[in-house]
Amino acid sequence: MSRFLVLLVFAGVLAAGAFSYLDGRSGNDSAVGLSQGRPAIPVEMAAVESRTFVEQETAVGSLASDEAVILRSEIAGRVNQIGFTEGQRVEEGDLLITIDDSIYRAEFNQAQARLNLSQANYDRAVNLERQGAGTQRALDESSSKLQEDQATLDLARARLERTEIRAPFSGVIGIRQISPGDYITAGQAIVNLEAIDPIKVAFRMPEVLLSVVETGQSVVVSVDAYPGEVFEGLVYAINPRIESAGRSVELRARIPNQDGRLRPGLFARVAIIFERREDAVMIPERALVPIQSQQTVFVVENGSAVTREVTIGGRQGDQVEILSGLIPGETIVTAGQLKLRDGAAVMDAAAMTGGASGSGV
Repeated sequence: MSRFLVLLVFAGVLAAGAFSYLDGRSGNDSAVGLSQGRPAIPVEMAAVESRTFVEQETAVGSLASDEAVILRSEIAGRVNQIGFTEGQRVEEGDLLITIDDSIYRAEFNQAQARLNLSQANYDRAVNLERQGAGTQRALDESSSKLQEDQATLDLARARLERTEIRAPFSGVIGIRQISPGDYITAGQAIVNLEAIDPIKVAFRMPEVLLSVVETGQSVVVSVDAYPGEVFEGLVYAINPRIESAGRSVELRARIPNQDGRLRPGLFARVAIIFERREDAVMIPERALVPIQSQQTVFVVENGSAVTREVTIGGRQGDQVEILSGLIPGETIVTAGQLKLRDGAAVMDAAAMTGGASGSGV
């Protein structure tokens, strides 16, 4: 019996020594240490970073030509010649369509002959009136006839000039609706002409942003035709009229398009940039712990989570800007805050997981 008691006492001494050894090791190990006698709580952590913060608002819109027109004939006639290839670039003043001018030229020559006769009659009436052999009435009638024939000649000249259809501005020709030899009527559509460099993007913003939008602001545009690419431009116009149905304001921006890849009609996603701030303090939004009307975060200091009040600014994706309360390089808790209270001991769950997986290998 006494031998059994000796063995029991010896086993108790060994157990106490082992516990004391393990307790000493845990006190020295910050990953699994104790704080004020409490075990460390595993949480997710992240370092506070500084980065460029872009304050922006997104919208959807549509691309449009800088200038666009459907060329139409102002007179009737037969198409004599087409001077362009569909899809080609043309310059302002280039001859695109010629209409048979034989009838209009004949009318012009006829009007010119009548004007010449009226001019001669008027000169004769002036000479007679000076010599006292003519009457004032004859002079007035010849003057009126001269003016009438001059107007007829101007009209014939205008019709003759309209047998040539020229490009009103530089751009890209679309798909023509006529062929050589077609008889076209006044007002008939011939072909569309689009100026696409630069190209416009039209989009709308809520009326509550009217006080912060202004011309000259930058926009970033993306289209489904070129995934992963962005195109930058500037706002150049704001519609003074607010749309009453949707309570929104229409804006337009111009985007350089030298290579002509962007085309009118493309669906566009637009981000209008209000402000760009360098070296802004950013943290994941999920790190915030709201307490009544205040925003707080848990900052890791010497292995303990300390509550700190912060002032937040704008948001960018899942990141939030911190205006005051944190500095870059500090470590904060990003997940597991519900298990914490001020001063609680914490450990990096990611480091613990990595260590466990490493020992398994």
